[in-house]
Amino acid sequence: MIIPIRCFTCGTPVAQHWEEYEARVSNKEDPKKILDSLGLERYCCRRMLLAHSDTIEEIMKFKKY
Repeated sequence: MIIPIRCFTCGTPVAQHWEEYEARVSNKEDPKKILDSLGLERYCCRRMLLAHSDTIEEIMKFKKY
């Protein structure tokens, strides 16, 4: 689905980092280094980006118009 705006646990905004994270991961960079450079220190916030799967395209196939 769509990346959540804030971390579920601590409430820190994380959505603004998604596009850069996704682009850098697709360029085969190490996720740990990416998250460090984005300034995400808490493991709960890091989890939000690491565990997210972008499934909106798959779900849109089943939308009735």
